[in-house]
Amino acid sequence: MAAAQQYAIYPSLRGKTVLVTGGAEGIGAAAVQLFCRQGSNVVILDISVPSATALIAKMKEEQSSQASGRAPPIVAPTFYQCDVTDLSKLKATARKILDEHGAVHVLVNNAAAAGAKSRVPSVEVTPDSWEFDVNVNLRHMFFLTQAIIPAMEKQGFGSIINMGSITWRIPSADTPVYAICKAAVLGMTNTHSKEFGESGVRVNSVMPGAIATERQIREVLTPEYRAKVMAAQSLKRDLMPEEVARVILFLASDDSSAVTGSSYIVDGGWIGE
Repeated sequence: MAAAQQYAIYPSLRGKTVLVTGGAEGIGAAAVQLFCRQGSNVVILDISVPSATALIAKMKEEQSSQASGRAPPIVAPTFYQCDVTDLSKLKATARKILDEHGAVHVLVNNAAAAGAKSRVPSVEVTPDSWEFDVNVNLRHMFFLTQAIIPAMEKQGFGSIINMGSITWRIPSADTPVYAICKAAVLGMTNTHSKEFGESGVRVNSVMPGAIATERQIREVLTPEYRAKVMAAQSLKRDLMPEEVARVILFLASDDSSAVTGSSYIVDGGWIGE
């Protein structure tokens, strides 16, 4: 916790309601922790009950050990279990969150997956595998935004951060549909920034590179792949989830009040922009 104090505190995030999909693990979990430490009221929407339970316990422990009177006070997150590919459940959960927490001030569309089903060449993509990739990496972002945006527009402000990826910019040939979905995230971000801007709602995206989440370390970052990453990156080290989460916090805060329709690349210099 001590190391976190060297980074920015955003007074505008204190007391704000922040909804993070896929917030129980990886970059999403890192963002949840940082928002909690800003005093935000964080709502985790995730399919994994064990991971969410462990994260909430961690934040409650930090909350109980925080020095008295220290600002901002840590607020432990709340959790709603949901499979984002189930649109009926997603919409019902969104309504419940709005009913119980009021308007969402910050929406982080983070949930995504590029598992074994995604790692096939284009000639082996089936209608079922295509549907899985689109549903888990793109469709839910659009429809959760659709569910949350009316309350944001009514309050006259809000920040939506859509999580993309550099996979389509490299480009990555081993996850074709995932890469296509992440390219579409940028298009959706630009479109929604124009559509919702008149209501004061900002929409931006973040495009991570190879980030050393626990799952990536376990499933993707083999010695061979890490060598490939280090050859491509300007920064010759692993990039950590917290480094992406800090960019998310900036885009959520009033410090980025004039920023919308933008995409922030967090890849250690892999694609050179």
